[in-house]
Order: sequence, then structure tokens, then C-alpha cells
Amino acid sequence: MTSSPSNEAMFQPDVQKRSIAAPITDVADSQMGAFEKTCVIFNPTSGKGRAQRLLERSKLPAHVDLMPIPEAGAGELTARSALDAGYRTLIAAGGDGTVHEVANAILADEGDATLGVWPLGSANDFAYTLGIDDKQDRFNRTQVRQVDAGLIETQCGRRRWFINSLGVGFNGAVTLEARKIKWLRGMLLYGLGIVQAMRKHYRHPVLRVAADDNVRETPSLSLTVNLGKREGGFPLTPQADPCDGLFDVLHVGPISRWELIKHLPKMATGKIPNDHPHVWKNRAREVRVESPEPLRIHLDGEFFCHPEDGILKATVRLLPAKLRVRI
Repeated sequence: MTSSPSNEAMFQPDVQKRSIAAPITDVADSQMGAFEKTCVIFNPTSGKGRAQRLLERSKLPAHVDLMPIPEAGAGELTARSALDAGYRTLIAAGGDGTVHEVANAILADEGDATLGVWPLGSANDFAYTLGIDDKQDRFNRTQVRQVDAGLIETQCGRRRWFINSLGVGFNGAVTLEARKIKWLRGMLLYGLGIVQAMRKHYRHPVLRVAADDNVRETPSLSLTVNLGKREGGFPLTPQADPCDGLFDVLHVGPISRWELIKHLPKMATGKIPNDHPHVWKNRAREVRVESPEPLRIHLDGEFFCHPEDGILKATVRLLPAKLRVRI
């Protein structure tokens, strides 16, 4: 989230020094290598408090400090403060929302900082794509991958980065409903979110989608623009590669509730009904979407806009090899 300059000036990060017990390159021989100044930025409530519990049991190396996110939505500001303090590797300990906020700070900084990921959230879609799990020794790893990033910009100039998934329409409604569920994690959480979204938000507004030069205008249930393989725990673009310079696009037209229910079990395992007349897949470097009705869009599971924001048009561009990720 964007904060005013006055809020930034007042923000004092709570740095805790060990107080809580693409092509792949190797940085072990670089100037600082695996032991450059590192900060773990964590959401104490992520994964129903799992991040806090794990960090309390962790023994951190001498070059690693902790910086908790003080309140919901403050992850990007916390990460910017860490960059200003000279940290060059920022490890996002939490779910996809925490990773999204820390990545936005690094990408906006335009420097050479590296993102690390400690997956402790509900879905962990970005970590899944890169093969990162919560058991790895993330502090002494030296391999870095240059991954692609997406940038969305609306007709009114609002813009933001994402590094895993963008969802329009029903996908955003699923995210909205999943956020209301506090007692589940992972695919069960998003499965129940789908059920609730089908009950409350099942609509087919007209979308005009241009994936590079391939244009389609039709009543639409959803649009997925992915860099990673999963969105909300579902492998909707299982062949996606975050380092290949292309978005994987999945556009679903006016299918019925019954059709969605029929296909959901297979889609949960990555088997997309490609032969369905209202399911279209594409790959592109730029995607433009517009609708006569205001859009609901999420980025990496975090809301970018709601219908009440009045966003009717957006352009999504891919920036190849834009972000360094420690794996």
C-alpha cells in the first residue's frame, strides 16, 4: 500500500537483532555472497500465526536481522525502510501477500537487492513455482534466479508490480471470500472461497482481452494472467515458467455453475479443459483488458482494485528478468 511522505517519515522499523530465537547464478564468490546484510521481514499473523511460532524457534546467523511488519498492509513500507537501512537481501517470511509487498519495494527501488522467500502462508504459490519450501536453509544459500515481473497500469495511472498471478472477475471474488475464512489454509481455504463466490458473485461481464495481437471480446467469468504456475493454490497454468519472458493467459468465458463444478476437481490437479469452447489459453508479453463494467483485480492474492474504484481499463506488461530471487 502507498503511504504519504509524512507517514514514511514517522515510521520507525522495529529491527530485532537475533531477538527471536532464471538462469541460476551463484553469488558465493561475489563481494558479499551468501553473507550480505540480510533482513527477515515477517508477518506475525501469517499462516494463522505460524510465522511467529517458527521464528521464535529459529537460530539466526549473525548477519541476519528480523523486522516484523507492524500492521496489515505495511509490508512494503517495512521493506523500503530495510532497503534504506542498507539491507541487500530481504527475506519475506509469510504468505504470498507478504512476498508481494516486499517484492514491490525491491522493484520500485530499482537497485540490486535480492528477494528471499520463507513460505509460511496459506497458499505460497510463488514459492511453489520456484521449488522453495519452508525446510530449506535460506540463510546460507548462494543461488540466485532472475525472474520476470508484471506491471499493471490503469487508465487513470494507477500502477503496481506483481510476480506470480493477476486475476480479473470471478478470481478476484474468490480472493474476497477466502479472506473472510479464518479457520482453513491452502487449497481447502480457496476451495471454500470458490463455493462462496459462486453463491454470491457468479456473473459474466463482457471483457475485451488483447493478449499481444490476439483479441477476444466476450462475456467472461474470469481472466488469469500468470507468471507462476498457480493462482490461489490451483495450478491453472501448470506449464508457466517465471523466467521465459511470457505471461501464461487463461480466459474463461460464460460457463455455467454446473460446468465449473464439473471441471474443478481436474483443474485442482492442473488439468485445464482446453477443448472447452469457452476456455482460451494464450501466451503474451502484454495483455490489455477493458470492460463496460468496473473491474475487480487481484495481484498475487492482494486486491489492486474493487468495482467501486471505477477501473474500466488496464494494461499489463511483462518485464523480463527483472527481480533477483535467492533460491
